Amino acid sequence: MLAADWITFPPHAHGMALQFDIRAWAACAPALQTPADWQAWSQAPWLPAGTDLPALAAMAPMLRRRVNVTGRAALHPAYDIAAVDDATGTPKGIPAVFASRHGDSHRAYEMLGELANGQPLSPTAFGLSVHNAIGAMFSIDRRDPSNMQALSAGRDTAENALVEACALLEEGADEVLVVCYDTPLPDPYLDFADEPQCLFGWAWHIGRPDGRHPAFSLEIIEPDSLDAPRPPALLPHGLDVLRFVLTDEPMLLHRGESAAWRWQRHG
Repeated sequence: MLAADWITFPPHAHGMALQFDIRAWAACAPALQTPADWQAWSQAPWLPAGTDLPALAAMAPMLRRRVNVTGRAALHPAYDIAAVDDATGTPKGIPAVFASRHGDSHRAYEMLGELANGQPLSPTAFGLSVHNAIGAMFSIDRRDPSNMQALSAGRDTAENALVEACALLEEGADEVLVVCYDTPLPDPYLDFADEPQCLFGWAWHIGRPDGRHPAFSLEIIEPDSLDAPRPPALLPHGLDVLRFVLTDEPMLLHRGESAAWRWQRHG
């Protein structure tokens, strides 16, 4: 399977390029809600601050009350570009990849505190803390039984999300929903942070390049290509990937934990 080959990073992976186009996109962060907001931000980016996001009106109330700010950051853009059947107006099934480096770390930290204090854990809180919970609630609300994956891959999280999504395209999916999101770590973990922290989420519909949408490629490159010193990062890498897509820059290079990566724009 293509995804397995890439995730294990064999020697022959160098030079293999995944090609895809982005057919729709949306994003969400404090003070950045509309496409116009994001386009302006991409030309002069700054690190979003705070947790002020609008209510998740698109989701059924019984599920919405279970979604915290991390979930809202992920699900706002997912609903904004959610696939709909043109003939019936009902939700259209589409495979999805939800990717977050840290996931809902705040729920997990709260439960660790409860355990340390000898308190019983809430089964609901535990169920909502697992890495696929946000994507699962999206699938349940839309009654969409399509393939849904949730992943975390350290500094390579955004890249591995595209690896998985392109593998789904290779297996026959017409389009794939990719959702990438994160939130600042709980305060006791901030000493371990190796990139700027902020609340954000973005979603793309990707497909095979068809000449009608912005096309991109992603490949593993030799780590020596990134030996030159680079300035300190302004943004978490997942958000920097979105910035790259929204600009006209031809290339984005990234040194992950397991590989060095090159994103390229093609027309």
